[in-house]
Amino acid sequence: MNVKCILCEKIESIDDDTLIAKRLKNRPIHTYMCDECHDRITKKALDRLAARSAETQPEDE
Repeated sequence: MNVKCILCEKIESIDDDTLIAKRLKNRPIHTYMCDECHDRITKKALDRLAARSAETQPEDE
């Protein structure tokens, strides 16, 4: 099955028997994101959460 990443529009081929392929076939509202884009977004989200938790931590006086 050929799929297109929603962010970088790279076309990849995935096996028809995988869970993600089944989800894309049965529920067209689900979208595909390539591994590189998924990793990049995950890293940025974790960095943002870490920065937010560092802001809310009280300073030792």
